[in-house]
Formats: sequence, structure tokens, C-alpha cells
Amino acid sequence: MSLKIRTAVVAVLAGASLLLAGCATTQSPLDNQNDVEGKLVIAPVMPDYKVEVTLAKLNEILSAVELSNEQRSRFHYDRGVIYDSVGLRLLARIDFIQALKLQPDLADAYNFLGIYYTQEGEFDSAYEAFDGVLELAPNYDYAYLNRGIALYYGGRNDLATKDMQAFYAGDNTDGYRALWLYLVESKDDVVTAKKQLMENRQHLDNDAWSSVIVDYYLGQKSRQQVFTAAKEGLTHPKEYAERLCEAYFYLAKMSIEIEQYQDAANYFRLALATNIHDFVEHRYARIELAKVKDLLEATK
Repeated sequence: MSLKIRTAVVAVLAGASLLLAGCATTQSPLDNQNDVEGKLVIAPVMPDYKVEVTLAKLNEILSAVELSNEQRSRFHYDRGVIYDSVGLRLLARIDFIQALKLQPDLADAYNFLGIYYTQEGEFDSAYEAFDGVLELAPNYDYAYLNRGIALYYGGRNDLATKDMQAFYAGDNTDGYRALWLYLVESKDDVVTAKKQLMENRQHLDNDAWSSVIVDYYLGQKSRQQVFTAAKEGLTHPKEYAERLCEAYFYLAKMSIEIEQYQDAANYFRLALATNIHDFVEHRYARIELAKVKDLLEATK
């Protein structure tokens, strides 16, 4: 997009891009941590003041600067992504809808709306949104992940498996892709899915954090080893909280598999408590928690 407006606008857009790539926190999540019965608890990540400054500048630009429809659409989208990253989902949704009104072919905005529909249990709308993403951008491989998740929660596991296989094929060195493929495939056949995960493990980097979680699923690492690994090789302050969000979610899913429902509920709550709103594990922890509560009620 060519921006022929004042330098301040360009600076804000550049700043927003940096924030969207990963907002740093003013307080390290390693502060205020405790080890409670082997379960690491941290202070929830709070939004950086830079996020608030960027939002204020975006608000000013959208209200005071003359922009083309394409420029205005992009600013609405960028502001929506920032709102999403701090958990302001309704405001984000309004911005994404406005962005699409101005630029109907913005695949990224459809992708976010599809995620929100999935979180709200509006699965038909979610499928339609992700179908739209892939029509506009056939190589948008994360749409396969997100549509696969929608199909998974919508009870259409045969189609979910096809989408997860397509997503995994996009990069078989990505441990998260291997994990999601396992989660979907194991819903139908745990034994076969485990064998496939073991085969897929051969393509993963032994030093990658996601490989640690895969190894836990394969019975090669303990829960405590997962939590210990989460603290190693950190490169930015927010990374520890991000890893814990992931660890809590995937440990919770395994707890469901082995029918330790109370542990699963506790881990999903901890995943939500990290406040890493824009991680897929945080997005769907609430859906999973509701399902676990039903399982706990059924076992009383």
C-alpha cells in the first residue's frame, strides 16, 4: 500500500507493525512466579504502554486524517489486531467489519472473523469466513488451521482432519502443526494418531520448544520437564508467559485424554490467566474448559 500522507502516519503504521509482531512487556513474566505443587504460576501479562500510545495515535489518524478507502481499511485492520492482542474482541470485531466494508477482499480480516465465530460456536459462519479467506488467498495456510479447528469443535472431524493434514503439509518441521494434527486425528483413533505423531517427530528440531511438548505427548518427557524447558532459551520478556500458555493448554488436552479432568480444568484456567489473548491456545481454552466442566459434572 502506498501511503502519501504525513510522516506521522507512516511512523504509526510502522510502530503498529512492530507491536503486532510481539508486544514487549514492561515487567518480566519471570517476576512474581511461584512453583505450586509442580505447576508454575506467573503474573498475567499486562499490555505495554506502547500499545496504548499506538492505539491513541491510530484513533487520532482515523478521526482527523484524510485517507483513501484502502488506507483507512488498513488502519482499521491494524487497530483491530491490536485490540485483539489485548483481549478487546468486540472492538476488534467492529474494526475488522469496518475494514471489510472499505476493502472487501481483505483476507486477513475474514480470518479473524472466522476465529471469533468459532469461539462463539457459530460454526457455519466460521466455515463461510474461512472459505472466503481461501478463495481470496489460496496459499493462506493458517486458514486451514483455523477452519480445521472450527470443524473440530463443530463435530465434523473427517473434514477437520483433511484441513489439519493440509496445514501440516505446509511445514512438517513445525511442532505445533504436528500437535494439532494429532489432536484432531486422536479424536477418532488415539493409537493410530500416536503412531503418526511419532513418525512426524522425526522431522522436528530437537532444540525447538514445541518439540518438548510433542515429546511429552509421546511419553518421553514428564510434566515437570516441560515446565523446566519452558524457562530455557528465552529471548524476550513475554516469551515465558507465551510458552506457559501453550504448555498449560496442551497438558490440559492430554489430561482429558487420560481422564484426569480436574487437572485439565486447572490447566485451562491457567492458560486463560496468562492473558496471551492472540495465541490459538488461549483462544480455545475457554471452549475446552466448558467441555471439561461438563465431563466433571457427568462423573459426579
